[in-house]
Amino acid sequence: MQNLNTYILAIESSCDDTSCAVMKNRQVLSNVTANQHIHAQYGGVVPELASRDHQKNIVPVVHAALKKANIELKDLHAIAITRGPGLMGSLLVGISFAKSLSLALAIPLIEVNHLQAHILAHFIEDEVTLANGFPQFPFLCLTVSGGHTQLVKVNDYLQVEILGQTIDDAVGEAFDKAAKIMGLPYPGGPLIDRHAKEGDPSKFKFASTKVPGYDYSFSGIKTSFLYFIQNNVQKNANFVAENLKDICASYQQHLITVLLRTTKQVIKDHSIKELAIAGGVSANSELRLQILALEKELTIRTYLPKFEYCTDNAAMIGITAYFKYQKKEFSGLDMVPLPRMIL
Repeated sequence: MQNLNTYILAIESSCDDTSCAVMKNRQVLSNVTANQHIHAQYGGVVPELASRDHQKNIVPVVHAALKKANIELKDLHAIAITRGPGLMGSLLVGISFAKSLSLALAIPLIEVNHLQAHILAHFIEDEVTLANGFPQFPFLCLTVSGGHTQLVKVNDYLQVEILGQTIDDAVGEAFDKAAKIMGLPYPGGPLIDRHAKEGDPSKFKFASTKVPGYDYSFSGIKTSFLYFIQNNVQKNANFVAENLKDICASYQQHLITVLLRTTKQVIKDHSIKELAIAGGVSANSELRLQILALEKELTIRTYLPKFEYCTDNAAMIGITAYFKYQKKEFSGLDMVPLPRMIL
């Protein structure tokens, strides 16, 4: 009897995490990630160090993923890899390895757009999604990360339409930059979230931005925050330490308000019935709470990703590759990285 299962090995190396997953159709058999902690001392990701660590990590990570999935290389049907967007050196390491594996095993190579993968992580089959259901097309996805902020209308697994996006910095960058200004270690976004839980979100006010259509702008908000801290520190050298929790709560509330103000407008204008969030910032606890509140306010269905699929991971690359495999959308060995790849 013919085996109808499809086994795909997926690799993600767009930034500083080396990740490998093994997929059995839409199920994750393993999802192993090696984090790079060296960047914390520099306050951000250093591209040269990131690519160097990918070279050290990729073989052990792939080996661990295969072992955990109890799958051998001969059982695989395809190799999936992130083509972009991301850091050129990091992408090169993953793509070079994936090409070699594809060639050696004589199986298809599937390139994946990192942004598309964040969205399609909602279609991974596990106990949660099977119980709660999957997003129904068309749905709106608010994709929020350190590098991107987009409002995407998802019409099918592989067909999307960008309705709005940031014209400068991403919201994740706005979180991390503010944390750095306050002297918090990198990555600062999760620390702001943690401190904000005990703060007053109405204590401080920050400048807002308004751009045409459904686009976002966070550059001015970052600058406003910098001046806010500088002005208050001039008056009181201990201002940040004495008000850290309230500052975090107020700033976080401000960024989420900006995000959801436009999101709500898109939902109303396009008669959206289903909303999902994706990307690293989708792990933010306050954003998740306000998305659930939005569900009741607008009478829509909302979908929150599991925490392990919020940050960069290979499982999201694998689920995207599965849908591309069904359509036989394969790549040649002449495929090159696209650091500025668009959705």
